[in-house]
Amino acid sequence: MIASWKNYRTFMDNVNIITKLFLGLALFFFIIFVHNFDVMLYLVALMFGFMLIMSGAKLRILFIFVGFSMFFALSSSLFMIFYGDGHHELFKFGFIHITIESLVRGIHLSLRTLTISFFGLSIAFTSQVIMIFYSFMQHMKVKPKIAYAFMAAFRMLPLIIESFFQLRQALKMRYQIIQKQNYRGIKRFYHLLIPLLSQNMRKAHRLSVAMEMKGFRDGPRTYYYQTPFSYRDLLLIVCIIALISAAFGLSHLLPITGILDVR
Repeated sequence: MIASWKNYRTFMDNVNIITKLFLGLALFFFIIFVHNFDVMLYLVALMFGFMLIMSGAKLRILFIFVGFSMFFALSSSLFMIFYGDGHHELFKFGFIHITIESLVRGIHLSLRTLTISFFGLSIAFTSQVIMIFYSFMQHMKVKPKIAYAFMAAFRMLPLIIESFFQLRQALKMRYQIIQKQNYRGIKRFYHLLIPLLSQNMRKAHRLSVAMEMKGFRDGPRTYYYQTPFSYRDLLLIVCIIALISAAFGLSHLLPITGILDVR
């Protein structure tokens, strides 16, 4: 996670990434079997509050990602809304047929997507990419060559982006002294793609040679970064269970729509 996007740290920053991923996967499969509309409404609201508190991210950055999540959640449900079955018609125009049942099912699908998205954002804002691979090596016995190869690839991404902007600025200066037909259309694309690929292939080759020269091989090794499990992992599990229990309890005590089954 980019440090400049954070305002503060929470205990979730120190939770093992394996625990976070396991909870995310478990939550995904759990909400598939939740058909109570009010439960999903409360769960989305509670998960949104959980994300605001635990992510520690700046609100401006956080709401940009929330906006994208809401857009994709709503767009993913449009087919179910426009072309779903139902008996209580709301709108019909040509092949578009919106009913109360299809609308509820579509919104329910969006709520499921938002629940996973909000928890996923909580993981993204409280995790470092490098710690993912260290945790996999130490606890899931992923081979160091594979893990370090992925880490090196992630480290290369900023270099590739930097090379792209440098090359684009250099081409802008060069285009001032050559004729336009030499850089129009697909030629401009080639001028960017071919040098960018060749430069970064050389960088990747130098990196691989350096790793081989240092005797980088699979086998027993020590780690500078340790990723142990702690009481924080258990605390996060308890928090998620508490959120789900609260959603069920609130839907029973304070029902909003009274829709018990959207299937």
